[in-house]
Order: sequence, then C-alpha cells, then structure tokens
Amino acid sequence: MQKVLNNADNYRGKNMTKKELVEEVASAANISKKQAERVIEKMSMIIMSEVKHGQKVNITGFGTFYLGKRAARAGINPMTGEKIDIPKVMMPKFRAGSRFKSMVR
Repeated sequence: MQKVLNNADNYRGKNMTKKELVEEVASAANISKKQAERVIEKMSMIIMSEVKHGQKVNITGFGTFYLGKRAARAGINPMTGEKIDIPKVMMPKFRAGSRFKSMVR
C-alpha cells in the first residue's frame, strides 16, 4: 500500500488518467494491465448500478457513494433574465471517508 501512496506523489499537479490508474493498480497488485482494467471497469459498473437503484456503496476509509436529491427551485435565465422553474433532480454524490480526509489534509 505504501508503494501506491508514494507513486501517487508522482501525479501532483496533473490529473491521473484511467490508463495511469490501471498501470498503478496493475503494478501494486502484481497483476496484468488487462486484469486491472477489468477490475476497475467492473467496480465502476457495480457502484453506478447500486447508486442508480438507491443503494449506498460504502468503502470503509475511502468513502461512500450515494444518490442525492436536489430540490426544485426557481432560477433565472442568464441570457434573458426570465424566471424559470428548475425541477428536482436525483444525482450521484460522494462523501469522503475518514482515512481519505486525513490523507489530503
């Protein structure tokens, strides 16, 4: 795990791409890049499916993925100044876990 944390320092100042994430996971887990990519893809699909169906996905120490609600509200069209009604919407949200929070502080 420490190797992964040390390698993460190499990405300071730029965004990590999926390809780079796959390479890091493959290296840290000592598996092929194809296997790492399948694991990441499957994990993403499971999280999205569970959240879509209203379930929370909690990864202890990392965080919780869940379905949040944004209430209906009034807004203003910035082009015309006209008042508009913005409907309520369901949206995916993420709340960082304690270990994640303490790492980035």
